[in-house]
Amino acid sequence: MLLDAASLYFRAFYGVPTSVTSPDGRPVNAVRGFLDMTARLVGAHGPTRLVACWDDDWRPEFRVAALPSYKAHRVAPEGGEEVPDELSPQVPVLIDVLAAAGIARVGAPGFEADDVIGTLATRARGPVDVVTGDRDLFQLVDDERGIRVLYTARGITDIEAVDEAAVAAKYGIPGRAYADFAVLRGDPSDGLPGVAGVGAKTAAALITAFGDLAGIRSAVATTVVPRPPLTAAVLKKLHAASAYLDAAPVVVAVERNIDLPPVEGELPRAPADPDALAVLAERHNLDSPLRRLGAVLGWPADVLG
Repeated sequence: MLLDAASLYFRAFYGVPTSVTSPDGRPVNAVRGFLDMTARLVGAHGPTRLVACWDDDWRPEFRVAALPSYKAHRVAPEGGEEVPDELSPQVPVLIDVLAAAGIARVGAPGFEADDVIGTLATRARGPVDVVTGDRDLFQLVDDERGIRVLYTARGITDIEAVDEAAVAAKYGIPGRAYADFAVLRGDPSDGLPGVAGVGAKTAAALITAFGDLAGIRSAVATTVVPRPPLTAAVLKKLHAASAYLDAAPVVVAVERNIDLPPVEGELPRAPADPDALAVLAERHNLDSPLRRLGAVLGWPADVLG
Protein backbone atom coordinates (compact mmCIF):
# COMPACT_ATOMS: atom_id res chain seq x y z
CA MET A 1 0.00 0.00 0.00
CA LEU A 2 1.51 3.28 -1.19
CA LEU A 3 0.14 6.43 0.42
CA ASP A 4 0.24 9.73 -1.46
CA ALA A 5 1.01 11.47 1.80
CA ALA A 6 0.43 15.12 0.87
CA SER A 7 -2.84 14.26 -0.85
CA LEU A 8 -3.98 12.47 2.30
CA TYR A 9 -2.93 15.08 4.84
CA PHE A 10 -4.50 17.87 2.78
CA ARG A 11 -7.68 15.78 2.52
CA ALA A 12 -7.57 15.13 6.27
CA PHE A 13 -7.03 18.82 7.02
CA TYR A 14 -10.17 19.78 5.11
CA GLY A 15 -12.14 16.75 6.26
CA VAL A 16 -11.56 17.06 10.02
CA PRO A 17 -12.42 20.31 11.86
CA THR A 18 -9.56 22.52 13.02
CA SER A 19 -11.27 22.52 16.41
CA VAL A 20 -9.50 19.17 16.92
CA THR A 21 -6.46 20.42 18.81
CA SER A 22 -3.53 19.45 20.99
CA PRO A 23 -3.67 20.26 24.73
CA ASP A 24 -2.08 23.67 24.06
CA GLY A 25 -4.76 24.57 21.50
CA ARG A 26 -2.87 23.97 18.24
CA PRO A 27 -4.80 22.19 15.46
CA VAL A 28 -3.87 18.54 14.91
CA ASN A 29 -6.78 17.69 12.62
CA ALA A 30 -4.59 16.77 9.64
CA VAL A 31 -2.42 14.43 11.71
CA ARG A 32 -5.38 12.75 13.39
CA GLY A 33 -7.23 12.42 10.11
CA PHE A 34 -4.18 10.95 8.38
CA LEU A 35 -3.70 8.37 11.13
CA ASP A 36 -7.37 7.39 11.14
CA MET A 37 -7.43 7.09 7.33
CA THR A 38 -4.35 4.88 7.47
CA ALA A 39 -5.87 2.69 10.17
CA ARG A 40 -9.09 2.24 8.17
CA LEU A 41 -7.21 1.45 4.97
CA VAL A 42 -4.90 -1.07 6.59
CA GLY A 43 -7.82 -2.67 8.41
CA ALA A 44 -9.97 -2.88 5.29
CA HIS A 45 -7.36 -3.99 2.75
CA GLY A 46 -4.74 -5.84 4.80
CA PRO A 47 -1.53 -4.84 3.06
CA THR A 48 1.69 -6.60 4.00
CA ARG A 49 3.76 -3.50 3.30
CA LEU A 50 3.01 0.19 3.78
CA VAL A 51 4.92 3.26 2.56
CA ALA A 52 4.07 6.95 3.01
CA CYS A 53 5.34 8.56 -0.20
CA TRP A 54 6.51 12.15 0.18
CA ASP A 55 6.77 15.26 -1.98
CA ASP A 56 10.43 16.18 -1.55
CA ASP A 57 9.76 18.60 -4.39
CA TRP A 58 6.12 19.44 -4.99
CA ARG A 59 6.91 21.35 -8.24
CA PRO A 60 10.00 19.79 -9.83
CA GLU A 61 12.13 21.98 -12.05
CA PHE A 62 12.05 19.54 -14.98
CA ARG A 63 8.26 19.82 -15.12
CA VAL A 64 8.27 23.62 -14.76
CA ALA A 65 10.90 23.88 -17.50
CA ALA A 66 8.64 21.90 -19.81
CA LEU A 67 5.48 23.83 -18.89
CA PRO A 68 5.90 27.01 -16.78
CA SER A 69 2.19 27.05 -15.88
CA TYR A 70 2.58 23.77 -13.97
CA LYS A 71 1.14 24.41 -10.49
CA ALA A 72 2.02 28.11 -10.90
CA HIS A 73 -1.28 29.17 -9.34
CA ARG A 74 -0.37 27.30 -6.16
CA VAL A 75 2.93 29.11 -5.53
CA ALA A 76 2.84 31.24 -2.37
CA PRO A 77 3.85 34.94 -2.64
CA GLU A 78 7.05 34.21 -0.72
CA GLY A 79 7.76 31.11 -2.82
CA GLY A 80 7.08 27.47 -2.06
CA GLU A 81 3.69 25.83 -2.01
CA GLU A 82 0.73 27.76 -0.67
CA VAL A 83 -0.34 25.81 2.43
CA PRO A 84 -2.94 26.85 5.02
CA ASP A 85 -1.32 28.42 8.09
CA GLU A 86 -2.96 25.86 10.37
CA LEU A 87 -1.68 22.94 8.29
CA SER A 88 2.01 23.85 7.90
CA PRO A 89 3.01 23.18 11.54
CA GLN A 90 1.28 19.80 11.47
CA VAL A 91 3.48 18.34 8.72
CA PRO A 92 6.63 18.06 10.91
CA VAL A 93 4.48 16.47 13.63
CA LEU A 94 3.25 13.86 11.17
CA ILE A 95 6.84 13.17 10.07
CA ASP A 96 7.86 12.60 13.70
CA VAL A 97 4.86 10.35 14.34
CA LEU A 98 5.53 8.19 11.28
CA ALA A 99 9.18 7.81 12.29
CA ALA A 100 8.34 6.84 15.88
CA ALA A 101 5.63 4.45 14.68
CA GLY A 102 8.04 2.76 12.27
CA ILE A 103 6.01 3.47 9.13
CA ALA A 104 8.30 3.89 6.12
CA ARG A 105 8.37 7.40 4.65
CA VAL A 106 10.09 7.81 1.29
CA GLY A 107 10.81 10.85 -0.85
CA ALA A 108 13.35 11.69 -3.55
CA PRO A 109 15.10 15.06 -4.12
CA GLY A 110 13.76 16.74 -7.22
CA PHE A 111 10.70 14.53 -7.50
CA GLU A 112 7.09 14.40 -6.35
CA ALA A 113 5.39 11.67 -4.37
CA ASP A 114 3.77 10.58 -7.66
CA ASP A 115 7.20 9.63 -8.98
CA VAL A 116 8.08 7.74 -5.80
CA ILE A 117 4.78 5.89 -6.10
CA GLY A 118 5.35 5.14 -9.79
CA THR A 119 8.80 3.75 -9.08
CA LEU A 120 7.78 1.63 -6.10
CA ALA A 121 4.72 0.31 -7.92
CA THR A 122 6.90 -0.63 -10.90
CA ARG A 123 9.36 -2.44 -8.63
CA ALA A 124 6.69 -4.24 -6.63
CA ARG A 125 6.67 -8.03 -6.65
CA GLY A 126 2.94 -8.31 -6.00
CA PRO A 127 -0.32 -6.35 -6.12
CA VAL A 128 -0.24 -2.66 -5.18
CA ASP A 129 -2.88 -0.34 -3.78
CA VAL A 130 -2.12 3.35 -4.41
CA VAL A 131 -4.04 5.64 -2.05
CA THR A 132 -4.54 9.14 -3.42
CA GLY A 133 -6.96 11.91 -4.25
CA ASP A 134 -4.97 12.72 -7.40
CA ARG A 135 -6.45 11.40 -10.63
CA ASP A 136 -3.07 11.64 -12.38
CA LEU A 137 -2.15 8.38 -10.69
CA PHE A 138 -4.92 6.60 -12.59
CA GLN A 139 -2.24 6.17 -15.28
CA LEU A 140 -0.64 3.51 -13.07
CA VAL A 141 -3.61 1.13 -12.97
CA ASP A 142 -2.70 -2.23 -14.41
CA ASP A 143 -5.03 -5.17 -13.97
CA GLU A 144 -2.40 -7.65 -15.13
CA ARG A 145 -0.02 -6.61 -12.34
CA GLY A 146 -2.73 -5.96 -9.77
CA ILE A 147 -2.07 -2.22 -9.48
CA ARG A 148 -5.15 -0.21 -8.60
CA VAL A 149 -5.90 3.18 -7.07
CA LEU A 150 -7.90 3.62 -3.89
CA TYR A 151 -9.24 7.05 -4.71
CA THR A 152 -10.24 9.37 -1.87
CA ALA A 153 -13.17 10.79 -3.77
CA ARG A 154 -14.74 12.88 -1.00
CA GLY A 155 -13.78 13.58 2.58
CA ILE A 156 -11.65 11.00 4.37
CA THR A 157 -14.01 8.02 4.40
CA ASP A 158 -15.34 7.73 0.82
CA ILE A 159 -12.85 5.50 -1.01
CA GLU A 160 -13.36 4.29 -4.60
CA ALA A 161 -11.37 1.32 -5.91
CA VAL A 162 -10.20 2.24 -9.43
CA ASP A 163 -8.97 -0.42 -11.86
CA GLU A 164 -8.76 -0.43 -15.66
CA ALA A 165 -12.48 -1.12 -16.00
CA ALA A 166 -13.32 1.81 -13.74
CA VAL A 167 -11.12 4.17 -15.78
CA ALA A 168 -12.71 2.93 -19.01
CA ALA A 169 -16.22 3.28 -17.60
CA LYS A 170 -15.66 6.79 -16.28
CA TYR A 171 -13.73 8.32 -19.16
CA GLY A 172 -14.47 6.12 -22.17
CA ILE A 173 -10.81 5.31 -22.79
CA PRO A 174 -8.63 2.22 -22.50
CA GLY A 175 -7.80 1.61 -18.87
CA ARG A 176 -4.11 2.55 -19.13
CA ALA A 177 -4.57 5.66 -21.30
CA TYR A 178 -5.27 8.22 -18.59
CA ALA A 179 -2.03 10.20 -19.00
CA ASP A 180 -2.66 10.93 -22.69
CA PHE A 181 -6.29 11.74 -21.91
CA ALA A 182 -5.17 14.25 -19.25
CA VAL A 183 -2.73 15.89 -21.65
CA LEU A 184 -5.49 16.47 -24.20
CA ARG A 185 -8.26 17.48 -21.80
CA GLY A 186 -6.06 19.43 -19.38
CA ASP A 187 -6.25 19.74 -15.62
CA PRO A 188 -6.77 23.23 -14.15
CA SER A 189 -5.85 22.01 -10.67
CA ASP A 190 -2.28 21.46 -11.92
CA GLY A 191 -2.13 24.41 -14.31
CA LEU A 192 -2.32 22.06 -17.29
CA PRO A 193 -4.27 23.93 -20.00
CA GLY A 194 -5.00 21.04 -22.34
CA VAL A 195 -5.71 21.53 -26.04
CA ALA A 196 -7.96 24.55 -26.43
CA GLY A 197 -11.41 23.45 -27.54
CA VAL A 198 -10.80 19.74 -26.90
CA GLY A 199 -12.88 18.48 -24.00
CA ALA A 200 -13.19 15.11 -22.35
CA LYS A 201 -15.52 13.63 -24.98
CA THR A 202 -13.31 14.58 -27.94
CA ALA A 203 -10.16 13.49 -26.09
CA ALA A 204 -11.70 10.09 -25.40
CA ALA A 205 -12.83 9.68 -29.01
CA LEU A 206 -9.35 10.51 -30.30
CA ILE A 207 -7.64 8.05 -27.96
CA THR A 208 -10.15 5.34 -28.78
CA ALA A 209 -9.61 5.88 -32.51
CA PHE A 210 -5.83 6.19 -32.56
CA GLY A 211 -4.66 4.38 -29.40
CA ASP A 212 -2.49 6.97 -27.72
CA LEU A 213 -1.07 10.46 -28.09
CA ALA A 214 1.65 9.31 -30.49
CA GLY A 215 -0.99 7.70 -32.70
CA ILE A 216 -3.10 10.85 -32.62
CA ARG A 217 -0.17 13.07 -33.57
CA SER A 218 0.80 10.73 -36.39
CA ALA A 219 -2.75 10.89 -37.71
CA VAL A 220 -2.73 14.70 -37.46
CA ALA A 221 0.49 14.83 -39.47
CA THR A 222 -0.75 12.52 -42.23
CA THR A 223 -4.49 13.22 -42.52
CA VAL A 224 -5.47 14.74 -45.85
CA VAL A 225 -9.23 14.24 -45.73
CA PRO A 226 -10.60 15.03 -42.26
CA ARG A 227 -13.12 12.60 -40.81
CA PRO A 228 -14.55 12.07 -37.32
CA PRO A 229 -13.18 12.20 -34.76
CA LEU A 230 -10.37 14.00 -36.56
CA THR A 231 -12.58 16.67 -38.10
CA ALA A 232 -11.24 19.82 -39.74
CA ALA A 233 -11.93 21.80 -36.57
CA VAL A 234 -10.18 19.28 -34.33
CA LEU A 235 -7.24 19.07 -36.73
CA LYS A 236 -6.85 22.83 -36.55
CA LYS A 237 -6.90 22.77 -32.75
CA LEU A 238 -4.32 20.00 -32.54
CA HIS A 239 -2.03 21.72 -35.04
CA ALA A 240 -2.26 24.94 -33.00
CA ALA A 241 -1.37 23.03 -29.83
CA SER A 242 1.71 21.36 -31.27
CA ALA A 243 4.20 23.04 -28.90
CA TYR A 244 2.03 22.25 -25.91
CA LEU A 245 1.72 18.61 -26.99
CA ASP A 246 5.52 18.41 -27.22
CA ALA A 247 5.90 19.60 -23.61
CA ALA A 248 2.89 18.34 -21.67
CA PRO A 249 3.67 14.59 -21.60
CA VAL A 250 6.83 15.32 -19.58
CA VAL A 251 4.64 17.06 -16.99
CA VAL A 252 1.85 14.49 -16.84
CA ALA A 253 3.79 11.22 -17.05
CA VAL A 254 4.66 9.74 -13.67
CA GLU A 255 8.32 8.74 -13.48
CA ARG A 256 8.71 5.00 -12.90
CA ASN A 257 12.44 4.54 -12.52
CA ILE A 258 13.87 7.23 -10.26
CA ASP A 259 16.87 6.53 -8.06
CA LEU A 260 15.52 5.14 -4.80
CA PRO A 261 17.19 2.85 -2.29
CA PRO A 262 15.54 -0.52 -1.60
CA VAL A 263 12.32 0.01 0.33
CA GLU A 264 10.72 -2.88 2.16
CA GLY A 265 8.03 -1.06 4.15
CA GLU A 266 7.10 -4.04 6.28
CA LEU A 267 4.18 -3.28 8.60
CA PRO A 268 5.57 -2.33 12.02
CA ARG A 269 4.36 -4.93 14.51
CA ALA A 270 5.54 -2.60 17.28
CA PRO A 271 6.52 1.08 17.22
CA ALA A 272 10.09 1.85 16.22
CA ASP A 273 10.41 4.18 19.22
CA PRO A 274 7.63 3.56 21.77
CA ASP A 275 8.89 6.22 24.19
CA ALA A 276 8.98 8.93 21.54
CA LEU A 277 5.57 7.86 20.27
CA ALA A 278 4.09 8.08 23.77
CA VAL A 279 5.48 11.60 24.16
CA LEU A 280 4.05 12.65 20.78
CA ALA A 281 0.68 11.09 21.64
CA GLU A 282 0.46 13.10 24.86
CA ARG A 283 1.84 16.34 23.46
CA HIS A 284 -0.44 16.39 20.42
CA ASN A 285 -3.58 14.63 21.71
CA LEU A 286 -2.99 11.64 19.45
CA ASP A 287 -3.55 8.82 21.91
CA SER A 288 -6.85 7.63 20.41
CA PRO A 289 -5.88 7.59 16.72
CA LEU A 290 -2.55 5.94 17.54
CA ARG A 291 -4.31 3.24 19.54
CA ARG A 292 -6.67 2.64 16.61
CA LEU A 293 -3.71 2.42 14.24
CA GLY A 294 -1.86 0.16 16.66
CA ALA A 295 -4.86 -2.14 16.89
CA VAL A 296 -4.89 -2.85 13.14
CA LEU A 297 -1.09 -3.19 13.08
CA GLY A 298 -1.16 -5.68 15.94
CA TRP A 299 0.76 -3.57 18.47
CA PRO A 300 0.68 -4.64 22.14
CA ALA A 301 -2.31 -3.03 23.87
CA ASP A 302 -0.14 -1.27 26.44
CA VAL A 303 2.36 0.17 23.93
CA LEU A 304 1.40 3.77 24.74
CA GLY A 305 1.13 3.13 28.46
